[in-house]
Formats: sequence, C-alpha cells, structure tokens
Amino acid sequence: MNTSDSISTMETASSAGTITTLESLREHLQWALELEHSTIPPYLCALYSIKAGHNTEAIEVLNSILVEEMLHLTLAANLLNAVGGQPRLDTPQMLQSYPGPLPHSADSFEVSLLRFSPEALETFLKIEQPSSRRGSAEGNHYETIGQFYEAIEQGFRDLSASLGESNVFCGDPARQITNHPFYSGGGSIVAVNDLASALTALAEIIEQGEGAGHTQVWDGDSDVFHPERDQVAHYYRFQELKLGRRYCRGDTPRSGPTGEPVVVDWNAVHPMRANPKSSDHLAGTPARLAQEEFNRSYCTLLQLLEQVFNGAPQMLGNAFGGMYTLKSQAQNLMQMPNEDGGTTAGPSFEYVAPELRTAIVQQSQPVSRGGLSG
Repeated sequence: MNTSDSISTMETASSAGTITTLESLREHLQWALELEHSTIPPYLCALYSIKAGHNTEAIEVLNSILVEEMLHLTLAANLLNAVGGQPRLDTPQMLQSYPGPLPHSADSFEVSLLRFSPEALETFLKIEQPSSRRGSAEGNHYETIGQFYEAIEQGFRDLSASLGESNVFCGDPARQITNHPFYSGGGSIVAVNDLASALTALAEIIEQGEGAGHTQVWDGDSDVFHPERDQVAHYYRFQELKLGRRYCRGDTPRSGPTGEPVVVDWNAVHPMRANPKSSDHLAGTPARLAQEEFNRSYCTLLQLLEQVFNGAPQMLGNAFGGMYTLKSQAQNLMQMPNEDGGTTAGPSFEYVAPELRTAIVQQSQPVSRGGLSG
C-alpha cells in the first residue's frame, strides 16, 4: 500500500468513527482535548455570572466540575503523549464559535455561552448526558461523550492487541503530568504508560461525567467541599441544581434525588447577554477593550497549557494560577452594561493570534477547594 492509499484508509476509518491505526488514535485524542476544552467556556460564564454572596451551592457545583474538566484535559493530554502524539491547544480550532455543537459530535444540540439560568442547566445536562447501555461506541458524530470515549477505549484495546503495547505506548514518559499539588479536585491525575493506565485514565473521565457503570449516580470520589459526602457525577450534580434536592445514599438515576434541599436564586445573577462577541461593541469602547483583554489572557493560558503538555509539566501550577486573572476580567465584564440597557457584556472566548497578544503575568496560585470564584 502506498502512502496515499494509507492516508485514504486512515481518513475513511476516522470518518466512520472507528479507530484502526495509531495515527487515527492520536487524531481522536486531539479531538478529546477539543471536546474537554469546549465545556470550559460555558461553565465559566455560568459561574462568573453569579453575583457575589449568592448561590453558594451552585458555585460549589460549577467550581468542582470546572476543576475536574481541567483534570480531564490533562488526562487527554497524557493519553495523547503516551502514544507519541503532540497535544495542540493554542489553535483556532480549540476556540469554537458559540453557539455551536460539541466538537465532532452528531450536532444534536447547540452549546451557548449563557449566564447561570435554567436554560444553561439544560445545556449542561445535555453535555454530560450518560450514554445508554445499549448505545454503541462512536468515535465521530457521537450522541454522548460516553460513546466517544468508548470508541477510544476500544481503539486502545484493539491496537494494543494488534501492534503490541510497546508499539502503541511509544511516547516519552517525561511528558506525562503526574499528581500535582496545584490540583485538589475529585479524582487524580493518571500517568499513562500502558494499556492498564490508559483504561484507568479513560474510566476517570467517563465516571466523573456520567456516573459509574451507567447505573450509579456516584463517581467514586468524595465531595471536595464536603468530604463526609460521596460525590455524584457531573450530570447528577447539575440535576441537583435543576431539581432543588441532593442525592443521598440509596438514590439511583431512576429514583432521582431524595436528600436535603438545594436552594437556587435565579435572580442573583448578572444579566449577561447570550453568546457575547467583541463585534457587539464598537472598537475602542470599554466593553470591547475589556473583551479583547480577556481574549488575550485566555489565549495566553492556552499557549501556556500547550507548553505544559509538551514537555514542561513543572509549569502546570502557573497555568492553574492563570485562571485567577481570567476570573477578575470576566467578572468585570459581567458588570459592564450593554447599549440595550438590559444586559451586560461577557467574555467572548475568541481566538487571538500569538503575535497580537501582550505579555500576561501568571499568578502561581492553587485551584483549591476555594475554587475559581472566590
């Protein structure tokens, strides 16, 4: 088979969602980085739109999920590095246009940048929707994130059997991110060097999102804000906010939550305009300048994370600390009135080319149980 035939075969396999080559596995793991990142801007908008001193329980939920999404991003990078890939984060593809579907999904729903609201919760529930036990693995045009990762898991298993583990896990072990003092969310960072550790990393991502074994609401960790409680998966944490009640021991996906009440005040939220864009404002206006500053900061963070995942793991603390700069800038935007008099501006998460960014001084602070909103 010549090179063009090989590429054609690879593209056919990728388009069908089936992982049959090492290059296809690397491609899907890059997609996993894009997928995990795509959830972070919507969750950040909801978190930073909550007015100070209100909705403490919602802030805890959003904080805990955001920190775990950073964990998932790290695990996806570890998986890609383990198979000899090169994680790319500082690219226009990493910042999709909102509203839009999840990257490489079946386009069954759109994700928007919204203030904390019932509409935002419905979107988050769609993002974290557990896959049906009867649902087939699907590496492209997936309906649920679980299906996507099941296809990646099957790819790891098949390629390890056909090529041998040593040929699949051919990456430099020095590029692996290991457990780090700056990470204190649920779960743990898994260094990937063989099939067993790859499957552990994938299970961490899946169970934190949709729950264990498709039948449990729990993700296997303790609640980072309330260590005496078991922690429910992302989907069920959002269900608690929607239904106004916590899950407790004995509860199942079928029963729903039967525990103590969860109080949500939908009015204690800044009225951020949905899907803000810098083009909403004239050049040189305060809101436009603040959005451009935020976008430069965010893209600088992506640039730093790319360096972390490509041989500079010691810089992970600086990357986590960079989230504090974003928090201040986003909260400032949420308080800037729009010209319509009824809504405020918000972060637009638009890509800025490296040559157009200014130097951003990163703060080296841990993302701890205090989270990203303090």
